[in-house]
Amino acid sequence: MAQAKSKLAQKIEYENRNKLKHMEVLIRETAEKDFYQTEYLTREAFWNLYHPGCVEHMILHNLRKSKCCVRELDLVAVSDGKIVGHIISTRARIIDPADVVHDVLCVGPLSVLPELQKKGIGSELMIKSIETAKKLGYPGMILFGNPAYYHRVGFRNAQEFGITTKDGQNFDPFMALELNANALADVKGRFFEDEAFEVDTDQLPGFESLFPYKEKRVTETQFN
Repeated sequence: MAQAKSKLAQKIEYENRNKLKHMEVLIRETAEKDFYQTEYLTREAFWNLYHPGCVEHMILHNLRKSKCCVRELDLVAVSDGKIVGHIISTRARIIDPADVVHDVLCVGPLSVLPELQKKGIGSELMIKSIETAKKLGYPGMILFGNPAYYHRVGFRNAQEFGITTKDGQNFDPFMALELNANALADVKGRFFEDEAFEVDTDQLPGFESLFPYKEKRVTETQFN
């Protein structure tokens, strides 16, 4: 499995060479001085995407204050000295039917500046996150996202691993990645991300005031 993943990473890196041929991108750990900039970038990437405005930048802010934060998995993509992308993965749990707790990772938010999307920056961040998560010894990574995008880096419907949401549901955007062969074979049950993902909407206006004004709009990409 590790060899297959390596070939997959090589394939994606080869595809990205053409997309990134006019850019030199460095992936590194996020420094504390980068926190506001990455929150701003996340806001830019998600604004009006799923609903008017967004909450993902506040989720990122809260994740960093939580015990779930893994500093080695808080990563930025830098080009010409400018942060152009960001990803974070945080500690999460799968609780099996016998109430045994298994540690896994929850991926996201993953953000790239809107004007630089579809150039391979997000894939580079994802590949680096997977490599680092393996070194840290985690068995798997879980996320909610676009299957067409994340299947490219090896994620599969979580149902294939016997993993459901905390409410016992399964759907295509709920995906899992096994970091080593059979690493999730005995990890089955309900997935629980950190409570930091639950945004207090009463606190959102105050947090939003820290950023430049942006108009909230209804768009075609938003959920009904």
